[in-house]
Amino acid sequence: MELSQDTKNILGLQLPTDPRWVNLAEISLEGILTDHAYCEQKAATTCISFVQRYSEKEKLVLELAPIVTEEWGHFRLVLQELHKRGLKLGRQRKDQYVNKLIAFQRKGGHYEDRFLDNMLMMALIEARSCERFKRLSEGLNDEYLRNFYRRFMESEAGHYTLFIELAETYVDHEKVRLRWQEWLDYENTVMASQELRGDRIH
Repeated sequence: MELSQDTKNILGLQLPTDPRWVNLAEISLEGILTDHAYCEQKAATTCISFVQRYSEKEKLVLELAPIVTEEWGHFRLVLQELHKRGLKLGRQRKDQYVNKLIAFQRKGGHYEDRFLDNMLMMALIEARSCERFKRLSEGLNDEYLRNFYRRFMESEAGHYTLFIELAETYVDHEKVRLRWQEWLDYENTVMASQELRGDRIH
């Protein structure tokens, strides 16, 4: 999959990552790989929780079951990369980006609205991860790591579209479109306020 177009056109993201982030990530390789490993782990466990919570939604269960395996496989790949480089898996740290997205989710109200926000938040996380992996695949000096992150970029792009499709399967398309724009606008403010750190995927 080629992501040669502008990030905004491909993923809808309104604020691209500062190119300096790649340089900081290269300096903090153990930190960025550790954070990446935990991101993959959390993606797998979140998909498991969705399968349990929305077991009546057949398409969702069938589509997310293999994603659990894929995300856990990614976790193992990052662990292997840490080990190969003589680096250690550090402690899991608070993901301020994701916590700010969680704060935007609708907590009460209709079941459908809460479901929609769960799908769109995951789509947004996958979209931002894809954009970050694209930066790494193009900007790192290490050729092996550039290819390593290109494969992750392609995978995350597929996951982003899947969560949008799942939202549209169970919720009116116009409602999905309007709420997705609200999420994109909010994420823009989150990214603008984030400290630029090289030891974080988000």
